[in-house]
Parts: sequence; C-alpha cells; structure tokens
Amino acid sequence: MISLYGHELSGNTYKVRLFLELLNLDYEFKPVDLMKGEHKQPPYLTINPFGQVPALVDGDQVLRDAQAILVYLARQYGGDTWLPTDAIALSQVIRWLSTTAGEVRQGPESARLYHLFKVKAINIERATDKAHLILKLLNDYLSDRAWLEFERPTIADVAIFPYIALAPDGEVSLDDYPNVLAWIERVKRLPGFIGMRSIEVPASAA
Repeated sequence: MISLYGHELSGNTYKVRLFLELLNLDYEFKPVDLMKGEHKQPPYLTINPFGQVPALVDGDQVLRDAQAILVYLARQYGGDTWLPTDAIALSQVIRWLSTTAGEVRQGPESARLYHLFKVKAINIERATDKAHLILKLLNDYLSDRAWLEFERPTIADVAIFPYIALAPDGEVSLDDYPNVLAWIERVKRLPGFIGMRSIEVPASAA
C-alpha cells in the first residue's frame, strides 16, 4: 500500500493526491499537522529529514518532494503517457517541473502563503508581480494548445496546476487569463479528478 504524508491545504500535497487518483492507485493519506509543527518533529523527520510535505512511501521506497514523487509515480505506474522517455520530450516536461519550483513557487504559491497562511516574511508585491508574469506567460503559451506539452496531459500539467488554480487564494485574479482558465477546466474534466479547498470538482464530474 502506498502511503502519502501531507497536509490538506498544501498545494504540493494535493498535486500528488491528484496524480494518484488520475492513475487510479490505492493509497492511504496520512495527515501531517503543519500548524502544530508535526513536520518538524522526530517521527516525521525520520521520513523526510527536510521537514517538508509531501512524502510518499511505496514499499521500501521513500520519496520526498512533490515533483520528484510525480516523476516516480509516472515512471513506476503511468508509463510514457505521463512522462515520455524520448530525450527531447522528457526535457520539455522537466522544464515545467523546474518552472513549478521556480516561477510558480516565487509567484502564486508565495502570494497564497502570504494571504492564506499569514507568512509575512514574503514580499507580497514581488510575489504578486511574479504571479502575473507567469500567468501571462502561461496564457500566451496556451493560446494554441490544450495541454502544456503534446496533445495529452502529462505530469507537467499536474505539477503546474494546483498553485495556478489556487492563485485567487493569494488575491491574484485569473480573470484576465482566459486560456489559463480554459486549461484549468480541462484538467478538472480528467477522469479521476479530485478537488481541494478552493478547487471545486465540476458538477457533472462529481
């Protein structure tokens, strides 16, 4: 049985839960209470010494970092559909995983941390500016394509999706980005899609 350790309001935890559902895999969700500091206590630190969520345990394998977990699940259970092995195609998907850990983290993810979790050490003006920069880039990029790469969803879409869809939690409006909104709706229509707070499952898919 796969065990996923994480927090229900964590976008990084959510993207792993979403991918597990899209792959139709059985797993057990084990909550880690970030508000009580459980992620920094010895029991959890034995699983992830970095004290971060999510972490995933699959048999003898212990995976840390949401993007790394997506790669593992795609290769172990999803095949080339979700993560191609061709060198060029693989590099195109990995680019978006880097974007997730870079521009998305610095922009909409940081703005959400500031407003929703009151992390006041964040420069909110800078985070908001970066959020709109990545949203404009995505909106332009999605003007002539349905998915981030190829003619199908990949872990690139799964990785980018949560904090883009959650941008309004950080008081970053998506109204000026119609191509992004259309892409969000396409992700929500994928078989097995699940939501989280601020990301509703479409009524016809519920």
